[in-house]
Amino acid sequence: MATLEGGRSRQRGHSTLCPAWRSVRLRRRTAVLHVVTTAKRQSVNRIKPYMSASKIEPTVSRFYQRWLAAAPTRAAQSDAAAEVALDQIDLAAYLQREAEAQAGAPPLPLGRAMRRLRNLLVNGLIRRDLAGLANLNEVVTAMTRFADFAIARHVDELMAELVAAHGMPTGRDSGRPQQLMVLGMGKQGGGELNVSSDIDLIFVYPEDGDTVTSESGQRSLSNHEFFIRLGKRLIAALAEITEDGFTFRVDMALRPNGNSGPLACSLNMVEQYLIVQGREWERYAWVKARAVTGTQEDIAALEAIVRPFVFRRYLDFGVIDAIRNMHAQIRAEVNRQERLHPDRSNNVKLGRGGIREIEFLAQVFQLIRGGRDAALRDRSTRTTLRIIAEKGLLSHAIVYQLLASYTFLRNLEHRLQYLDDAQTHTLPANEADRLLVAQMMGLDDTATLLSQLEAHRQFVAGQFDEMFSDKSNSPSSSSGGEAEHAINPQVSDACADPDNREAMVARFAALGFDDAAGAAQRLIGTWQAPRLQSLPEASRDRLLGLVNLALPLIIQCSCETSGGSQQATLGRLLDFLETIARRSAYLSLLTEYPHTLARVIGMMHASGWAAKFLSQHPILLDELLDGRLRTTEFDAAEVAADLQRQLAADPGDTERQMDILRETHHAQLFHLLAQDLAGDLTVEKLADHLSALADTIVAAAINAIWQTIATRHRAVPQFAVIAYGKLGGKELGYVSDLDVIFLYDDTDQEAPAQYAKLAQRFITWMTTHTSAGILFDIDTALRPDGASGMLVSSVSAFEKYQSSSAWAWEHQALTRARFCAGDTAIGQRFDAIREAVLRKERPADGPLKQEVIAMRKRMMDAKPNHSALFDLKQDPGGMIDIEFIVQFMVLQHAARYPQLTANAGNIALLRMFGELGLISTERASQVGDAYRQLRKLQHQLRLQGQDLARVEPALVAHHAAQVTALWQEIFM
Repeated sequence: MATLEGGRSRQRGHSTLCPAWRSVRLRRRTAVLHVVTTAKRQSVNRIKPYMSASKIEPTVSRFYQRWLAAAPTRAAQSDAAAEVALDQIDLAAYLQREAEAQAGAPPLPLGRAMRRLRNLLVNGLIRRDLAGLANLNEVVTAMTRFADFAIARHVDELMAELVAAHGMPTGRDSGRPQQLMVLGMGKQGGGELNVSSDIDLIFVYPEDGDTVTSESGQRSLSNHEFFIRLGKRLIAALAEITEDGFTFRVDMALRPNGNSGPLACSLNMVEQYLIVQGREWERYAWVKARAVTGTQEDIAALEAIVRPFVFRRYLDFGVIDAIRNMHAQIRAEVNRQERLHPDRSNNVKLGRGGIREIEFLAQVFQLIRGGRDAALRDRSTRTTLRIIAEKGLLSHAIVYQLLASYTFLRNLEHRLQYLDDAQTHTLPANEADRLLVAQMMGLDDTATLLSQLEAHRQFVAGQFDEMFSDKSNSPSSSSGGEAEHAINPQVSDACADPDNREAMVARFAALGFDDAAGAAQRLIGTWQAPRLQSLPEASRDRLLGLVNLALPLIIQCSCETSGGSQQATLGRLLDFLETIARRSAYLSLLTEYPHTLARVIGMMHASGWAAKFLSQHPILLDELLDGRLRTTEFDAAEVAADLQRQLAADPGDTERQMDILRETHHAQLFHLLAQDLAGDLTVEKLADHLSALADTIVAAAINAIWQTIATRHRAVPQFAVIAYGKLGGKELGYVSDLDVIFLYDDTDQEAPAQYAKLAQRFITWMTTHTSAGILFDIDTALRPDGASGMLVSSVSAFEKYQSSSAWAWEHQALTRARFCAGDTAIGQRFDAIREAVLRKERPADGPLKQEVIAMRKRMMDAKPNHSALFDLKQDPGGMIDIEFIVQFMVLQHAARYPQLTANAGNIALLRMFGELGLISTERASQVGDAYRQLRKLQHQLRLQGQDLARVEPALVAHHAAQVTALWQEIFM
């Protein structure tokens, strides 16, 4: 595996130490590093990317010399191998040539032919690499392909031998023949195998049972015993040293229970082990696991077991601390061995700034996010780094240099191994060999090699430290040099005790809290909460450390921004911390990224609703890591494409797809919230984005849900969602429900039932509470005939209803309706129907005016305001009055002025009324300004968590008067 793939103890047992820690202690061939005591980060521009070496004769390799001298035909073989890309050769054909190399003699046994092929391949790579003909990718790909090939060919041969002797292993439950799955771990699993590396393998078979004999003389074995024998023979076939050498050294230490466990395990045994005993470091090992043999069905079953163990469905920031601890133990052991063997230093793999640290940097993002982002599950370190850059998790410049350093270090590692085909990662002790290695790297002398190596290692070490340094003990953790006033986690129990209340009050006062006594009492209440009292000690200490960091940040925030209060912000933050106290991943995130806590406090200071939303969806803390949170503009097309990719990655998993929709919606909403609180969005622009986001979610949901309907009668539904109300008018707020109706245009006899099922499931997907929350409340009351009508309507039925049966209030609602998602042809037909209905001739002395007035009265009677405050939405002179005015004017005048049917928004339509002379331009402007201000006030109140948008009447008296005046001009 990438993080544990060095040498390992051969007597591991079931120690809690990972193999890499023991390897540096127990295996002499694993060298140690030269300690870099100061590791100032190097600029990207100071490190030269590794360039292919100028042509170096392969005879600098003693292994190549010995191979070439062993037979007169080797020179011609070497010449031929140098002419082709060795990562693309037909290995089977090359193997056959090696087996039949001796004219007139019988073919060589598979083991001998495979070893000869291995020697040819390695020496061919030495020649091509040193001549500048092969790059790193060719070398590692060729070795990985050969390892896979050798395993598969030996398994086939050995399996046939054992079946002939004992019969076919057969599953006890399934009755199916069983095949061995050989898992390549480490660099083989990642497709990045070294030229002289061992291979880390795990043997798995599908299920227990017994072999079924078919001939006399066969002796039945249990499947378990059969595959253990097969595994032993495979190891011997690959690793035994003969006159031709070996094919691969084999290490089995990564199997369940290590060297004390059985050599082969059933799927059930693997599952039980990972669930019950799987340790943190084993997650890193299994990231790279790749099945080299086995049936696709069995491999899929294994992946279904391994994936939830390796990739958690939540964002697992706890792995940062776990990797930090693992790396610290590896480094401690390497340092110890360096003191014992100072002649062996500069370990390019395990040393500081070495290959292992780059692998850790790639894997930490995989383990944190791979459960939620399938793209991050790639086994290759190089590919994973590129994906990390594409997703903005590290900058392209940093990833470019990490890849350059990785290439330099891996090429150097290969040249160390080219000397004698030894599994080494350490610069040689003698100067002559160091000079040879430098020349193989295309450098003039050892000093230049060491200089470039140090530059790469310092850069890698700097990136590693930035990611994995322990922030909880950093002196910079306290803001503004005020740490002396903060609550010290080490004395937090005393501070939480009521007897120490005076000391706590004094500390709050020293920090600058305007109500130190109230703040102290609030904090004491949190300390004494039952949820915190029962926390594990590590989580409690981490939580108290966060409080310690947060207190001066609250003061800083209150000084820098207007609005909000210290006490309210402290209370919101403590409620939030109490909510996440049992979720160590979130505590880890805030601890590892202290700037995130500052952003949390800023949002909570600005908005009570934001605090509540973040408490409901703490997974959104991840969004605060991205410095582009405020600058990235909402892009509906990009969100739609990302949704499509994510949903396609989990076909058939309804629960996961529902969560994907929720997570995407919440993340995008949170981005908009951050920009809103920072003052970067107007209320109108925010509503446009929220409406476009809802359209995107609805469209993705309809497509995904249709695939879940087993009886669907066509590939693409002829179905559309029509938006009314706030969504239709593109005035959606953070917590608005969706007013929608469903239309279809399909003559198939199954269509009504299928589309009714689609609509019902759509409502379920939107409204069901999952672990990720809900999406939207759905209101379908505006469909034809309301609650008593059909959930879905054909387009023709909808047209007939609107033309002959709809009430005036339904035509009012139609003024704000629009196509939302689904079949665009149906959307076009809806637009035509809407246009025709709105442009119907309505006489000035007809019933429309009185019907609108009556509907407005019913609404006020249904929601009376008995307070002394002004209701921005419901009271006379408020927002609903403006909406009714606009709807009436459209219905009354659209027959003469067709431009009024445009769904342009209330302010734009008021301006059009003025331009057309239907009302005075001055009044249009005044009421438009009133609507804008009332919406802004409503939005501000909602951000503070108030359900009712009510204010002191004097605050909006002027605007309400303008609205009332226009109402009277039109309706009185």
